[in-house]
Amino acid sequence: MVLLTMVLTKYALIDSIFFSDLSFKNYTLIHTTYLGITLTHYQFIIFAFSILCITAGGYIINDIFDIETDKINKPLKVIIEKSISKKKAWILYYSSSILGLFLGIYISFTTGNSLYSFFFIGTILALFLYSKYLKKTLFIGNLLVSVLLGLVLFITILFNEPKAHNSNLLEVISNTATSFRLLFIMITYIIFSVLTNIIREIIKDIEDINGDLKIKAKTLPILFGRKRASKVAFFFSAILLVFLLIVLQSLINDYVLLTYGILFILLPLLYFMYKLWISESKKEFSFLSNLMKVIMLFGILSMVLFKLK
Repeated sequence: MVLLTMVLTKYALIDSIFFSDLSFKNYTLIHTTYLGITLTHYQFIIFAFSILCITAGGYIINDIFDIETDKINKPLKVIIEKSISKKKAWILYYSSSILGLFLGIYISFTTGNSLYSFFFIGTILALFLYSKYLKKTLFIGNLLVSVLLGLVLFITILFNEPKAHNSNLLEVISNTATSFRLLFIMITYIIFSVLTNIIREIIKDIEDINGDLKIKAKTLPILFGRKRASKVAFFFSAILLVFLLIVLQSLINDYVLLTYGILFILLPLLYFMYKLWISESKKEFSFLSNLMKVIMLFGILSMVLFKLK
């Protein structure tokens, strides 16, 4: 999902917005006399691999700290202490995170964006704090991991935005329709990403309530009960619904995006909300978690439509 988001953001979203616009028709002229893409294909591979290494490190450290709860919540999926020792898991975590950090700092400095290296440092630190301290706290962990997911899209755009020679991008095109269009679309996808992930994280907490009780976690469903936690998830789903309706209203003249949004995002979300309202068992919440993941996937895949237009 993370890799797909980065690839589509660069090659579908950014390219289509800047190089299909009427004022940016001459792609060759743009690259030779006016604008240049920050990351080449080779640099983008390094950038993407850096993010993937850090993400992998996040999954590993999460599994390390979740061994006891996973033995209860998903015993068949436990890897650490079964297929691999805890010591080797730590080695993999450090190796993956350090490699991701090194590549991230390298690509930041070689592209003249040295300050962006703090993103990679901050992400590794945030993922560690999330796994060790924040994941089992009331809502803070849910919010943190959701924001981090949204930041993947944001940092991809920052690294791949067109750059004016000897000038800042915002100084060149800050008042153009193109820049505002990119800003609007970027904010739309980030909000969608954050909201869908918050909902899914709450659903996962409801799923994992038995294991979380063993370690005395203070998650939403433990403190307020499954029913109330599901209502909180429903509340965020309602916010997402209103947000989608506003976005779809803005696409009233774009029949392709409008149709896609209704069929593959809006209708599945309405079904999700219906099921969420009546669900009670772990099996039902597991289904809802997977359904929200599908909705997230369809949201990301909508970037392809910008390329096809």
